Amino acid sequence: MNRRLQRGGAGRGEGRDRSPVTRIARFIKTSAGEKLTPFCRSKAAGRAEHREEVQPAECREGAASPQWRERTHRARVEGTCIVTMAEAHQAVAFQFTVSPDGIDLQLSHEALRQIYLSGIHSWKKRYIRFKNGIMTGVYPGSPTGLAVVMVGYMASTKYAELDPSLGLLTKLGTYLPISRYMSEHSQRMLGGVLVSTGLWITIIFIMRTTVKCLLSWHGWMFASHGKMTLKTRIWMGLVKLFSGRNPLLYSFQNSLPRLAVPPVKDTMRRYLESIRPLTDDEQYKRMEALAKDFEKNLGPRLQWYLKLKSWWASNYVSDWWEEYIYLRGRAPIMVNSNYYAMDFLYVFPTNLQAARAGNAIHAIMLYRRKLDRAQIKPVRTCCAFCLWIYALGNTVPLCSAQWERMFNTSRVPGLETDTLQHVNDSKHIIVYHKGRYFKVPMYYDGRLLLPREIEQQVERILADPSEPQLGEEMLAALTAGDRVPWAQARSTYFSKGKNKQSLDLVEKAAFFVTLDDTEQRYEADNPVRSLDRYAKSLLHGKCYDRWFDKSFNLIIYKNGTMGLNAEHSWADAPIVGHLWEHVLSMDPVKLGYTEDGHCKGEVHTSLPGPQRMQWDIPLECQDVISKSYMVAKTLADDVDSHIIPFSNFGKGLIKKCKTSPDAFIQIALQLAHFRDKGTFCLTYEASMTRLFREGRTETVRSCTMETCNFVRSMMKDETREQRLKLLKIAAENHQQLYRLAMTGKGIDRHLFCLYVVSKYLGEESPFLKEVLSEPWRLSTSQTPLQQVELFDLTRHPELASSGGGFGPVADDGYGVSYIILGENLINFHISSKLSSPETDSHRFGNNIRQAMLDMLDLFQLEKKANK
Repeated sequence: MNRRLQRGGAGRGEGRDRSPVTRIARFIKTSAGEKLTPFCRSKAAGRAEHREEVQPAECREGAASPQWRERTHRARVEGTCIVTMAEAHQAVAFQFTVSPDGIDLQLSHEALRQIYLSGIHSWKKRYIRFKNGIMTGVYPGSPTGLAVVMVGYMASTKYAELDPSLGLLTKLGTYLPISRYMSEHSQRMLGGVLVSTGLWITIIFIMRTTVKCLLSWHGWMFASHGKMTLKTRIWMGLVKLFSGRNPLLYSFQNSLPRLAVPPVKDTMRRYLESIRPLTDDEQYKRMEALAKDFEKNLGPRLQWYLKLKSWWASNYVSDWWEEYIYLRGRAPIMVNSNYYAMDFLYVFPTNLQAARAGNAIHAIMLYRRKLDRAQIKPVRTCCAFCLWIYALGNTVPLCSAQWERMFNTSRVPGLETDTLQHVNDSKHIIVYHKGRYFKVPMYYDGRLLLPREIEQQVERILADPSEPQLGEEMLAALTAGDRVPWAQARSTYFSKGKNKQSLDLVEKAAFFVTLDDTEQRYEADNPVRSLDRYAKSLLHGKCYDRWFDKSFNLIIYKNGTMGLNAEHSWADAPIVGHLWEHVLSMDPVKLGYTEDGHCKGEVHTSLPGPQRMQWDIPLECQDVISKSYMVAKTLADDVDSHIIPFSNFGKGLIKKCKTSPDAFIQIALQLAHFRDKGTFCLTYEASMTRLFREGRTETVRSCTMETCNFVRSMMKDETREQRLKLLKIAAENHQQLYRLAMTGKGIDRHLFCLYVVSKYLGEESPFLKEVLSEPWRLSTSQTPLQQVELFDLTRHPELASSGGGFGPVADDGYGVSYIILGENLINFHISSKLSSPETDSHRFGNNIRQAMLDMLDLFQLEKKANK
C-alpha cells in the first residue's frame, strides 16, 4: 500500500451530482429556528459548554411540556443540576447556592475521586514512559547487568587487594575536601561504584556498536533460496549474542544502521536497465544520453549534498518523502492516499453493532496501552519476497519509529503543506453516527473501560434520536475534498469558540469511530458484488462519514462487520496491519461474546454517558462543505473496486515450485496486464527499508526484461520447457531486485532525493524532471501477515482476513494489493477508474486468475505427484 502519488486535480470535473446541495438546503430550511437540547448543568457553572450529553428518552419526550419547563426553570434558579441521567451529579466537582444567609458550597466526593484516579493514571503513565526511556537508552544493558558488573568488579578488586576507585577520589581530594565528609573506606566504595558503572556503560557501547556493525551486513539476504551458509549461521549467532534479552519496542533504534546513499553511477545503470523493456531504441538512446550527462555534470554535485545529509540526519529519505509525497499533496487524500483493511472473510462473530464496537475498541485500547509501555515486541524481519527467511528465527530487528504516531494523531490541513499533529495522551475517542459527533471517554474509576461498558456507551449513541445540527452531518467532507479549501475553512470557521473546541476534541482523540448505518460483509450467494461494495465503503464511505485526517478510522457496520480506513503519511500499511492483526486475534477468541451476541461482562449502572459535540457552522462554511463533498463524491463514484479471494492454490504449491511466492505473483500480474492491455507498463511494487533507522519504503520496478521475455513466450507458441526456464530466470531476477531495494540500493528514493536537492539549489535537470514525471500505471503492494503465531490458519482457515487495498494511482492504471494467507489462499484487491476506457477491474481480475493458473501448469505438479 506504499506508493507514489502522481495525480493532478483528482476529483475535479464537470457534471457533478447536485443532490447534496438540495439535501443541505432542505436540512437548513426544516431545522431553522429549532433549539438544541442544552447540556445539563448548573447555571452557576458560569460558562456555556461546547458539548451536550445524551439524554434519556423520557427527558426528551417531556422537554416541550409546561411541567418540564417549570422544573427546568426552578432548577436553574436554585443553581442545581437537572438530572438527565442517574450519574449526572458526578459531572460537577462542586455546586453552590447563593442565599441571604451566604454561600452554601457542596463538594461532590465522587467527582473528586474521579479527578484523583485520573491523576494517578496520568502519573503512572509518565513513570512508565520515563522507566522505558531509561531501559531503551541503556539497551542491551539492564539493571541486572549493572548489578553483575558492579558486584564482579568490587569482588575482583577486593580479591586482588586493589583500590576499586583506581585512585580517582584520591586525585579528586587534592581539589575538593572529600576526606572531611567521607572515610577512606567510603571513598573506595563510592569510587568502585563509579568505576564499575563506567565499565558497564562501556560494555553497553561496545555491544551496541557491535550490533550496528553486524546489522550493517546484508549478505544473509543474498544466499541461495532455502540455504543458510556457515557465514550466515555465525553472523546470526553473534546478532543473538549481542542483542540482549527481552527488548522493548524501541530497544534497537540506536543500533540500526543508517541508510547509505548509493553511488550515482549504480543508480543510473539500474535505472536504464529498468526502462529498457518500456522504450524503443530511439527513446532509450535519448534517456541514456540524459543519464550520462547527469552522471557526469550535475549528479556529483547533488550527490555531495545528499551524502552530507545522510551523515547528519537519521535517514536521508524519510522526512522529505513524508513532506513532499504526502503532506504537500493538495489533492484529496480520500482514495488517493488513504487505504483500508477488512474484517474476517468468512467469520461473523456477532451481528450486534454495539457489541462488535465494544470488543474492537477495547482491543485497540489494549494495544495502545502496550504501545505506551513499549511492551510490543520489536518486529523482526518479515520478508515478503522470500518466506524462507523465517529460518533466521526472526533475528533481524526492523525500525519501530512509525509506531510513535499511531494514536492521538491527526493530519492538519495547510495552504501549502499539511502537518501532523500528535499529542502524548488522549483519554477519549470520537464516535460518528447518523450525522452526529459524540465524545466517548475511555477511562472511568482510573481504569480502561471494559468491552461491555463500551458496548453500553455505543448503545446509548445508537438509541439517541436527536437530529444533526446545521452543517454537522457532512462536516467531515472537508477532510475528503481538496486540501486548500479545507485549510481555509479551518482557519476561518474553526479557529475560535465551540467549533475550535470540538475540532480539538476530534483531532486529539485516540482515534475515530464510525457507526455506519449500512450492512457490509461477504455473501456466499453474491460474493463478487458484496466484496466490491464492502471495499468501496471502506475506501471512501459516503465521503462525509469518516474523518480522513485521523491516523485511522474504525468503521463498524450495522450488521457487526468492521474495517479500518488509515491515513498514509504517518506510517505505512504494515504498521496498521500489525494493530489490525492484534484486534482480529483478540475479538472472537480472547474477548468473545455471550450466546446472545453481547460482549462479556456486566453493564455499569453509574457510568457517565457520551457527550454530544456542539458546532456552530455558518452558511458560508456549509457551502464550502458542499463543494468539498461534490469533489469527493465525483472521485469516489469513479472508483472501480474488485476483490478476488483466490483459493485455487496458495503459497504452499508455489513453494513446491521452488519459487518465491511474491515473485510468482508479480510475474503473474505482468502477464495479466499484458493480456489486459496488450502492452507493458512501468510497475511499482512497494518494498520496505526498515532494516535501516527510520526507513520506510523503496520501489521495486517489477517490469523487467526477464519478465517481459517470459510474458512474450506465453503469448507465442513456445514449448513448456522454454517458458518454464524463462519464468525461473524472471523470478530470480525479481528476487534480486527486491533484495537490492531492501538493502538501500534501490533506484527511486535516490532519484527522488536528488530531485529535491536540485530544487533547493535552483538547478534544472531534464533527466530528473522526466524520470519523476513517469506514471506508474500498475501499482502493487503485498500486505504481509506479520504475527503468524496469532492465527492457526491450518486448523482454522475460516479466520482468514480479507486483507486490504487502496485506490488507483494513475487515471488509466490499476492498483493491486494482495495478501498471502496460510498455504491455500491469496486475496487480491484491485482498483481502477470507471472513467478510463482502458481499465476494467473485473476484467483485470479474471486475467490475474487465469495467469496464476497458467503459470502453475508450467510446473506440472500433478504429474510429478503421480510418479
